[in-house]
Amino acid sequence: MNRKGRIYNFAAGPATLPPVVLERARASLDDWQGQRYSLLEAPFTGDEFKTLMDTTRLQVKSALTVPDNYQVIFLQGGASAQFSLVPMNLLPPTATAGHVETGHWSARALEEGRRYGRSHVVASTRDTGFDRIPAVSEWALKKDLHYCHITPNETANGVQFPGDPDCGEIPLIADMTSEFLSRPVDIERYGMIYAGTQKNLGPAGLVIAIIREDMLGQARPETPTVFNYQAQTERQNRINTPLMFGIYLVHLMLDWLNEQGGVDVIYPHNIAQSQVLYRIIDEDDFFYCPVIPEYRSIMNVCFGIRDESHQPRFLAEAEAVGLMNLAGHSHAGGLRASLYNAQPDAAVAALASFMANFRQRYG
Repeated sequence: MNRKGRIYNFAAGPATLPPVVLERARASLDDWQGQRYSLLEAPFTGDEFKTLMDTTRLQVKSALTVPDNYQVIFLQGGASAQFSLVPMNLLPPTATAGHVETGHWSARALEEGRRYGRSHVVASTRDTGFDRIPAVSEWALKKDLHYCHITPNETANGVQFPGDPDCGEIPLIADMTSEFLSRPVDIERYGMIYAGTQKNLGPAGLVIAIIREDMLGQARPETPTVFNYQAQTERQNRINTPLMFGIYLVHLMLDWLNEQGGVDVIYPHNIAQSQVLYRIIDEDDFFYCPVIPEYRSIMNVCFGIRDESHQPRFLAEAEAVGLMNLAGHSHAGGLRASLYNAQPDAAVAALASFMANFRQRYG
């Protein structure tokens, strides 16, 4: 444990949540909105939950200034399910999708997309170890691409797009799971954004999708109705029972984000937190970060120790003082500190202090 007995969670997801949100959620377990029963027992067809879902949808639109010609829907199955559902909903059988491969999760999306249609790799940094984001000028964009899929923040590799790319008339589809609501987004550059909520919004299993209306209506006949974007839009997400408590947690997290000042305020705060750790990493050669500085993630600080024999000791000693879940992704190795919106400054300061002390003792 650390000096105050506090545990700090650096997991990549499900991630740490603000104590005030957990307390508000706990209060709803016994009596939700004065109904004298739990939200876990409430009918999803009731007026109370319909209002909650509508309110949460409007909160998402407000937080990211979503234009009126975009729909917000809540989907089940996690973001990985969208690797299949995006082509099933948006890629006609004879069309071709583009993919930018920048790390583990974009590679997974590419692999899954190839099961449902032609997928063209327009750019990849695999040969350089996923250490950067290729400039759009390097992308082999063909005019006949139906859309281009990107992963703006790679959780496993710690690499992040420095902004919203401009692909002209080719719609961008983005898996924003690991950076959703962490920065302002130029929504109009995208045909669709989707994000699992277990990073910045709480629960696992729920996906928020923001889809431009002209992208709808292309689903293949074999697409299951509950996973049909247009059908869910037309039925206000009530074709089947939605993830009710998950949506409630998203509502509470969006309230919390608004209390912090919104995305425009949390973004520079996220940058500042990540820079605290990157400065420690770059101070000398004891630690290292494999990502070129201008493409480093502000959400997932991936790093390593030059002498890899120190890594087990680092993880054990970190856990002993309450710094939890610092092991890197199983496909990338190394170490990783995830700094999602709710990560307190005290956690970052404690980790930075531990890293400096560890280097002093073993460097």
